[in-house]
Order: sequence, then structure tokens, then C-alpha cells
Amino acid sequence: MALLEIRNVTRRFGDFVAVDNISLSIEAGEFFTLLGPSGCGKTTILRMIAGFDLPDAGQILLDGKDLADTPPEQRPVRTVFQSYALFPHMTVAQNISFPLKMARIPGSDAARMLRETLDLVHLTDKSDAYPHELSGGQKQRVALARGLVNRPRVLLLDEPLGALDAKLREEMQLELINLQREVGVTFVFVTHAQVEALALSHRIAVMRDGRAEQVDEPSKLYSFPQNRFVADFIGHINMLEAQVLEPAHGHLRLAVAGLGEILAPPLHGIAIGSKGTFAIRPEQVRIGVHDEVQELKNHFLGTVLHFLYRGDVTVYKVSLANGAVIEALLPNAAQGRAELFKVGDTVCVGWRHESGMFLHE
Repeated sequence: MALLEIRNVTRRFGDFVAVDNISLSIEAGEFFTLLGPSGCGKTTILRMIAGFDLPDAGQILLDGKDLADTPPEQRPVRTVFQSYALFPHMTVAQNISFPLKMARIPGSDAARMLRETLDLVHLTDKSDAYPHELSGGQKQRVALARGLVNRPRVLLLDEPLGALDAKLREEMQLELINLQREVGVTFVFVTHAQVEALALSHRIAVMRDGRAEQVDEPSKLYSFPQNRFVADFIGHINMLEAQVLEPAHGHLRLAVAGLGEILAPPLHGIAIGSKGTFAIRPEQVRIGVHDEVQELKNHFLGTVLHFLYRGDVTVYKVSLANGAVIEALLPNAAQGRAELFKVGDTVCVGWRHESGMFLHE
């Protein structure tokens, strides 16, 4: 049995359906992420798990017990907010100890739990400091420590890294992974940042309009999205309208808008004439002069529209002769090419016939 179950939960605000008959199962010790754009319902789900809000329909169960009649303070669940919500007049130790005080944990036990938690988040030397004396990363660790100090069954994290700069955010991602692994507490994490979700999670629920479009491991979401929304929301991807010409055993033959005929990986149960989208990631597209790409079954001549140099890679947008625009990613450590392609250069782009996918919608 899953630790946390969300069964057919709906939440409305007037005529607006924030969460629409959603069901999710979250395992003990899992780092589970709710990912989606603003307004998709992910924070509403978090609030209902915490008890700050109640479903209009459905059940939320922890260890098989319906939480409907359990007030927030009695749920073995804690929440970490983006704003940290630290008490400015309290020291680090006092902030972290606050939940223990509210739970009336005996003094010797509370002192031991505080010591263990300060050590866990590497803040022992800051125990007497006040929030205004801390960096953003240290404040974030205090907020995490306060959520973890009494070892809840579930820790809810609502965009907890959103206020940090890019480098610190990356450092805190690694800390979160290590912390979750060390304490073994189930994390339910809310974010709209795709890269963050892919880096941190055991599984991700990609949400849209109050529903889960796909729930899967990060690598499967990225490589095998089930529909156009998931493919587009997770990372960068080229998407072109396509129609099935031939569903052969080893491949699909597609007619793709702006490209013509191409070969794509096979898809079980697809019929001739089916319409949908051909999708391929930029890192699967090779770019070069004609001789470097022509051995690929899908290859096309085009012109560099513009490029974005990112240090480790360069991302090119290439306008093809028959109208399509394809994005290709070229590692700057690639052998044999010291210079970037320039805007206006004639190039050839191509990809292997087992790359990309046909999304039938």
C-alpha cells in the first residue's frame, strides 16, 4: 500500500475547477514532484495534503487513513514555503525548535532532536544567529530543518528554491537530494521549473488544468512523453505536424509538414492516415556540412537563422528549404570544428531514423 494516496480528489473555487478528479499514489521514502505551469492545481493539492484546504470530493489517505477529520496541526505532515516563513526575533535554534515546543516534546528529547537536525543541515555553528544574519541558502536550510526536526511522515515543499539565485539554487538541489536520502522522509515537491524537477525527483506528475497528464520517472517523461503537452513542457523539443503514411514493423513512414517524408520509430497500433505530431529533441539533431550528415536517412539542407552560444553547447535554429524551422544542439567540445556556424551559413541537419517520436493525439 502506498504511504500517501490521493483518490479522485476535486477542489473548486466558485466556477473554477482547481483540481479535477485527480488520483495519485506516493510511496514511502519517495521524492515525488508536482510539476506544471501556474494555475494547474499543484499548490492546491499540497494545501489539501497539509490540511489547510479540504477537497470538495474524493479522499486523501495517509497510511490508509482518511485525513478529512484530522486538523493540520495533528497531521504528521510539515510544509516548507518559498518565503521560508522564519521568525525574525528567534535564533536559528529557536526557529528549528519551534515545532518541538508546540508538540510539547520533553526537554532532553527536544535538545537531542535539535542537535541532530542542526548537524544534518550543517548549521551547528549558526545556532545562535538570527535570520537577518544568514545568507539565502542558510535561511533555506533553517526552513528545511524546522520541517524535518520532528521527523514527519511527509514533507511538503512549495517552490522552496524559487527565491535563490541560479548557482545557489543548483547547490541546494544537491543538498535536497542528499538530505532526502539521509532522512528517508517522503518529499512532495511543487515546482514549475522542469530542469529542477528532472534533477531531483524519483517520479513526477506533469499537471495541466487540475489533472495529471502523465506520472512517470524523469527519464521516461523526457524520452517517452505520452502527449504533445508533456513533450513541450519537459525540456526543449522540435514539434511538427505529421501524418502516418506507412506503419511498418521496424519504422513509421511519416509525411511531415515543411519536411516531406521521413522515417520515425515504430508505434504499436497506429493506423495509416493517423494525424499527430512528430517530435524530436535538439540534442538528437545533428548539424554540419552536407558530407557530415548525408549518411543519415533523415537529412535536410537549410540556413542558420540564429544561434545561442551557451559555453558548453551552442543551440542553432535552422530554416529548411521547404519551410520548417529545426532547433539543433551542438556540443562545443565536438571534435573537428573550432568555429561556430554563422547566421546565413548553409548547413545540413539530420537525425537517425530511430530518433524522435510520433505523438498521436
